[in-house]
Amino acid sequence: MAKKKTKFMCQSCGYESAKWMGKCPGCGEWNTMVEDVSITGKQPRKTFTHTPEGSSVKATPLVSVESIQEPRVETKSGELNRVLGGGVVPGSLILIGGDPGIGKSTLLLQVSSQLAELKNKVLYISGEESVKQTKLRSDRLNVTSEDLYVYAETNLESIHHSIEQLSPDFVVIDSIQTVYHPEVTSAPGSVTQVRECTAELMRIAKMKNIAIFIVGHVTKEGSIAGPRILEHMVDTVLYFEGERHHTYRILRAVKNRFGSTNEMGIFEMKESGLEEVLNPSEIFLEERSQGAAGSTVVASMEGTRPVLVEIQALVTPTSFNNPRRMATGVDQSRVSLLMAVLEKRVGLLLQQQDAYLKVAGGVRLDEPAIDLAVAISIASSFKDKPSNAFDCIIGEVGLTGEIRRVSRIEQRVQEAAKLGFKRVIIPSNNIGGWKFPEDIQIIGVSDVNEALKKVLGD
Repeated sequence: MAKKKTKFMCQSCGYESAKWMGKCPGCGEWNTMVEDVSITGKQPRKTFTHTPEGSSVKATPLVSVESIQEPRVETKSGELNRVLGGGVVPGSLILIGGDPGIGKSTLLLQVSSQLAELKNKVLYISGEESVKQTKLRSDRLNVTSEDLYVYAETNLESIHHSIEQLSPDFVVIDSIQTVYHPEVTSAPGSVTQVRECTAELMRIAKMKNIAIFIVGHVTKEGSIAGPRILEHMVDTVLYFEGERHHTYRILRAVKNRFGSTNEMGIFEMKESGLEEVLNPSEIFLEERSQGAAGSTVVASMEGTRPVLVEIQALVTPTSFNNPRRMATGVDQSRVSLLMAVLEKRVGLLLQQQDAYLKVAGGVRLDEPAIDLAVAISIASSFKDKPSNAFDCIIGEVGLTGEIRRVSRIEQRVQEAAKLGFKRVIIPSNNIGGWKFPEDIQIIGVSDVNEALKKVLGD
């Protein structure tokens, strides 16, 4: 006879306990233990394996395994193809997360239409909207393909039956938190339901060679809701970011088994849907003020794409005992480190100064090549001396004040030259071994003091 067994599972690491605890012993996170009801006494459901039925498992030398290039299906969206590593891989399971109202359903409906226009059969399963609601959105997006099928259902067995009947090439599940397995007694959206439904969808994707997109809700901290094992099960994890009250959206890959995880795609939300932005550097610099102290431009690499972004700093005398340090778009601890270098190596008295730093455009930068631009922005605001509006600054700053070399310097400089910048300040160790653009001046610096003299004229 089947019996119900109650246990508590951590949503972050999967730690199981017979009783609820405020702090997870496994990962140390607070308030992550969620009740999980399981049924004992039944035969476990069949799970996916890579070994065909009836065959014996045998270890194989790695050198004897044939190398096969994964085939890809390119969509009409170059930005999405870039983030996915060149296109959609058949049989892959792709998880897309983002804030409510950010445009996840709009993006996937547009992608479904593009794939259907390429004579692929696409099944769009909506668990949050009716078929008529989906039709209203498709009319706004001018979706007219006959190979796009819509099905409003949340029962996983019914979804599986529909996939068996239609035999689509691509499937979209919107969203995984609304889908439930009838054999699991937990409520839809619970840890057990999300895990079991994702495992079943993964089995369908691998066995039938169908690429499946699943939408995941996010928590208030910004991570995908549900157990952390959800991100480990899928092949690709994409985050759709941006402010709901702004038109630009950023699609990032944080996990990709078929490509790079550093790629970024930029879209603009319009009445007719999402349109890709082909030159994001122009977007990030279009509202830049000329001759303002504390403003610099850096060439940052987002995957294989160089992006020019404005960094703004505001340094003012503090009215508190402990000065404030606030940063948006960059790591706050990195800002504190660079301010310490400026105080020790350059002699700027920043102990009684509040510092506010921001990356314009809502982009988040985390590579070391932005260090020099951040340091010069702080020094420019502190001295109230504007830098040249046609200077682009690139370089990593060490604790002794030295400027260290950065990677892909040629691509960064070419992007700056394309947008009309006249000078590029780069590490002196990066000079040599590559061809400079003719219409831009290259200036090499070896330490922070030299860089400040070149940029601010000190």
